[in-house]
Amino acid sequence: MTRTLLCIAALALSACATQPAPYGPATRAGAQGYTDQAIESGRYRVGYRALSALDAQTGALRRAAELTLAEGGDWFQIVSAYSETEPGRGPSSSVSIGGGTGGRRSGVGVGVGIGFPVGGDQSGASEHVIEIVTGDGATPDDPDIYDARSVLETAIF
Repeated sequence: MTRTLLCIAALALSACATQPAPYGPATRAGAQGYTDQAIESGRYRVGYRALSALDAQTGALRRAAELTLAEGGDWFQIVSAYSETEPGRGPSSSVSIGGGTGGRRSGVGVGVGIGFPVGGDQSGASEHVIEIVTGDGATPDDPDIYDARSVLETAIF
């Protein structure tokens, strides 16, 4: 019986852990995934929302590379970028005191709860937004310019 209860408790805890969404478009505002907007021919605003800042940056770069290749380009330049991270639900602690009586007896109890993260990082979701300009031909030597094919070959998604 105890083993069964432990298994049920473990399953319940694992169901509560937030899992990253697979790479793809955001299905609604505030959801994980990418968004993009054509500003003009060869210029886009690309955003990616994920559970970590690194995943948000990687997702935005991957989507920029996909748009570049879809347009027939070879490289893209990041002309502006910013990131936003929501406040997380970090661990918390609590102390509680309770008492009770029953017949001729009474009792007082003190409980201490110490929070710890379950399922990894408990920071808030991050969104990374870049504005890109696409180009074709040889990739210029500039730290803000990325070869689209190389980005897709090394993307971790």
